[in-house]
Amino acid sequence: MNNSPAIGIGWTGASGLVYGVRLVDVLLHAGRDVNLVFSDAVRQTAHAEMGLDVAGILDRLGTMGPGSLRVFDQHDFSSPLASGSAHGGPFVIVPCSMGTVGRIVAGTSESLLLRAADVCLKERRPLIVVPRETPLATHHLEHLATLSARGALVVAAMPGFYHRPQSVGEMVDFIVQRVCDHLGVDVELTPRWGA
Repeated sequence: MNNSPAIGIGWTGASGLVYGVRLVDVLLHAGRDVNLVFSDAVRQTAHAEMGLDVAGILDRLGTMGPGSLRVFDQHDFSSPLASGSAHGGPFVIVPCSMGTVGRIVAGTSESLLLRAADVCLKERRPLIVVPRETPLATHHLEHLATLSARGALVVAAMPGFYHRPQSVGEMVDFIVQRVCDHLGVDVELTPRWGA
């Protein structure tokens, strides 16, 4: 455990769970503590995209230290993620469904994941959303622009190709590295432009 606040991570049922799993893996390896919450839809996405159940993913991630992993139920509003008075850190929603984006914009906070995003916005803490859906309708773009105007960072899951990725994993790492850059976590997962 380190002195930095834990990094909050939210997984939604949007396609692209591999981004969220890899981010948690990288953060734990970098010695950062992680507070994780996920929506019910993740159970279906995990099986469809990764061939695993959520318990299997969490068991594997739980061995990735030196950082520690705490998992919270999406209805556990006693979690530090739910409070502005807790010594909270940044929150990353990856992958972030467009339905989640719309609910954050509306400020509904009916789940811990949505409340954690709301806390970041009201407390001016870093909030990063990583949408993966395409194409985007006008209302999706408007919601993303609204979040950006409110202080959130939108890191769309659009990998670069100048580093000539040879695998899906290398494309995932491109996005994970960009998120880590904005979290202030120093990792070198893919070659950088001009390096």
